[in-house]
Amino acid sequence: MEDDAKKLEEGRLHNKDDLISEKVNTTSDHNGRGDAIDHDHEDHEETSKAAVAATPLVADQIKGEEQPVLVVKQKSKRVATLDAFRGLTIVVMILVDDAGGSYARIDHSPWNGCTLADFVMPFFLFIVGVAIALALKKIPKINDAIKKIILRTLKLMFWGIILQGGYSHAPDDLSYGVDMKKIRWFGILQRIALVYFVVALIETFTTKLRPTVLEPDHLSIFTAYKWQWIGGFVAFLVYMITTFSLYVPDWSFVVHNKDHGSKEYLVKCGMRGHLGPACNAVGYVDRQVWGINHLYTQPVWRRLKACTLSSPSDGPLREGAPSWCTGPFEPEGLLSSISAILSGTIGIHYGHVLIHFKGHSERLKQWVSMGFVLIVIAIILHFTDAIPINKQLYSFSYVCFTAGAAGLVFSGFYLLIDVWGYRTPFLFLEWIGMNAMLVFVMAAQGIFAAFVNGWYYKSPDNSLVHWIQKHVFINVWHSKRLGTLLYVIFGEILFWVVVAGILHKLRIYWKL
Repeated sequence: MEDDAKKLEEGRLHNKDDLISEKVNTTSDHNGRGDAIDHDHEDHEETSKAAVAATPLVADQIKGEEQPVLVVKQKSKRVATLDAFRGLTIVVMILVDDAGGSYARIDHSPWNGCTLADFVMPFFLFIVGVAIALALKKIPKINDAIKKIILRTLKLMFWGIILQGGYSHAPDDLSYGVDMKKIRWFGILQRIALVYFVVALIETFTTKLRPTVLEPDHLSIFTAYKWQWIGGFVAFLVYMITTFSLYVPDWSFVVHNKDHGSKEYLVKCGMRGHLGPACNAVGYVDRQVWGINHLYTQPVWRRLKACTLSSPSDGPLREGAPSWCTGPFEPEGLLSSISAILSGTIGIHYGHVLIHFKGHSERLKQWVSMGFVLIVIAIILHFTDAIPINKQLYSFSYVCFTAGAAGLVFSGFYLLIDVWGYRTPFLFLEWIGMNAMLVFVMAAQGIFAAFVNGWYYKSPDNSLVHWIQKHVFINVWHSKRLGTLLYVIFGEILFWVVVAGILHKLRIYWKL
């Protein structure tokens, strides 16, 4: 020991591991946090070098018995952008769901095109992909990881069926329960579950094939994770081949009306590769797989000019409207969800960039360049009428356009929050993002509003929620449209910002 101490003082002992045992831990700012629309707390952390400081070692300290070594653990830097981006997606979802009826321009596009509401789903899938890359960057036991992936997928499926399968009628209808002959099997959380399941399994099974150091090449980040891109390409091929080659025959459906009884409608098709509302392969696959009685009964195509004179707003059917205007269609269907796997694949690529590139400029260069390329591809496909941007079909141009937009928004948030340090103005988004599942269920799905509506006076329309909407917002501003918008902003979004902030201070998070 005396010789080692002497060498150390002289600078000739370079291998200090013989004297100091270093342990690097990654810690979280929010231990134990996780939720259904994101991942466990480790998926929000950026790997950084831990600083290990030890007391000066001199010969006097090393002589004799072993002396305690002071090890200072430095917390790894948390990437706040992930929570802020997720929070932004939830806020936009609440806005378009509850104010879209008054402002049709922010509601879902009736068919081709892209509005504010059409960014919500791909933004969810994008950030799920980013989170998967960070959560699964180290997998000690593959079998345990697979079990967790399967369990989380089943939980998402369960909540999706409960909230959107027809069992819950929140917030205005106080009844509950669903006819199993008409239950809706697919929805928002089910699509997220499918994309998460596929992308996370590919990431898990290829864990031993991951490089520790990338080659100094701009394309090395793509070749290093080729299996993830192969998985996305397979999903792309399945979607494209099915969409343009599957024969769609004539189909019929029955509309049940309390006043006029039941009426059957026939939709004439008999074609392939059609990308319109009536005869596309996406709808045909869902009718065959789920059954026509298990699809969404209020599709957005009802707001097309061919169906109503009120277009793009909802309104009564125009005289001579096509039969398919009243037909069912599943916007989160099976074939379109296969295409949605690409959104998760692009998201996980952004997560891989975050892991392997340590410099801010390197990360932003990768993210921004890919975002612009994707948007250019989408614009070319859309305006040449090759593949229109279409959320209902989840077309390839729609994948590129929304994923590119997500990448640019994510890059902008990263620059503002994590590089320039303007975190305070975006804290409200972080709070919501940390409890994304809670706010999604309670606010976006109307569960909390339904609970409040359950305590009414004389009539269900005379509850606290309805009173606030009418007397505090609509009557004061003398406008139902403006009053509705302000209620959504202050009565819903601001309310849940406060709730999420309090829960964050109490370190309460909904973990799925």
